[in-house]
Amino acid sequence: MKYAILIGDGMADYPLDDLGGKTPLAAAATPQMDFLASRGELGLVQTIPPGLEPGSDIANLAIMGYDPARYHTGRAPLEAASMGVRLGPGEIAFRCNLVTLHHDPRGDITMADYSAGHITSPEAHELITAINQNLGNGSRRFYPGVSYRHLLVWQGGQESWRTYPPHDLSGQSVRQYLAGKGPEQPLLDLVHSSWPLLTVHPVNKLRQERGLNPGNSIWLWGQGRAPEIPTLSARFGLTGAVISAVDLIRGIGICAGLTPILVPGATGYLDTNYEGKVAAALEALQTRDLVYLHVEAPDEAGHSGELKNKMQAIEDFDRRVVGPMLAGLKQLGPHRVLLLPDHRTPLAVRTHTTEPVPYALYDSTRDMAGPPRRFNEFAAESAGILVEQGHALLLRLLNRPTP
Repeated sequence: MKYAILIGDGMADYPLDDLGGKTPLAAAATPQMDFLASRGELGLVQTIPPGLEPGSDIANLAIMGYDPARYHTGRAPLEAASMGVRLGPGEIAFRCNLVTLHHDPRGDITMADYSAGHITSPEAHELITAINQNLGNGSRRFYPGVSYRHLLVWQGGQESWRTYPPHDLSGQSVRQYLAGKGPEQPLLDLVHSSWPLLTVHPVNKLRQERGLNPGNSIWLWGQGRAPEIPTLSARFGLTGAVISAVDLIRGIGICAGLTPILVPGATGYLDTNYEGKVAAALEALQTRDLVYLHVEAPDEAGHSGELKNKMQAIEDFDRRVVGPMLAGLKQLGPHRVLLLPDHRTPLAVRTHTTEPVPYALYDSTRDMAGPPRRFNEFAAESAGILVEQGHALLLRLLNRPTP
């Protein structure tokens, strides 16, 4: 049996007046996802445990079969694993975004763009290299990642410092988060120190000349120590691969014992290499049991509040990922497919929320054909199934008993 987990990051949403009360997922043309919903098990799953933040780290850790309340130590350590950065005793990893801050003449500061205009990786590498040369030292090291997503490893940084995901603050004043004399002062001082370096950097000057948002500040968040996670091989005897443009997802996969596959042209946005991801996934399944294929684009559109882009991202995921994966899996023999968003990223709030998300679980050896069903939030709720613990969904996929 081959297993495929297909994640359309942040696809789930809220009903919108512009769509006649439908969600983007309900309004989009998704015949391939609808096939899975019609021929398999359809329901809702709570990927975010009560009391935890609705981050992609929490949600994807749960989908891979790990209880976040037990295994989660922070987002950044998972990204460090993806980047091949080993954390030593006392070292804390921080996610280091390049963001665009707007300083208005009255002294207010706004989070103008949490992604610095989806800055390219080569541009970002130049900026992070400059930051490391000037702000790095024997206890702090900055590592370049993909686009706006980077890493700081800090000997002496604190897990307890209060930090904030920048995508939660889009378009909002952030002055209050950058001021104060509390325990986070060393972190705030480091952010402030990045401003004069980045503002005058040639990369940002060229971006502004082209009408693009500059990466004029670092933003530190998601910190934690190295996690201790048993692999899927140790737990279930499974081999597998993880395919994503996002360091976080690859890092969770690495901790789970999955082989990360880097696909050229995988950007984490609408222009990502969908076909390359599918080809890599099907090739991986030739010799492995499981593949975890993640697409970031719907989430990015949700954070940006762009309905047109979110609809495109959902339909591209259906047509260019789900459809070709189903066609390729037929050639590999018996297979089971788990399809879902990791969390909701509603356009109305432009950040992640905690409500359960729809899932479809399809088994090629069992024909569950019935009345046609759509894959969306409404249909999943009507199906009457709620998996209350997200980490139990993997056991459902593997047809293993739930503890």
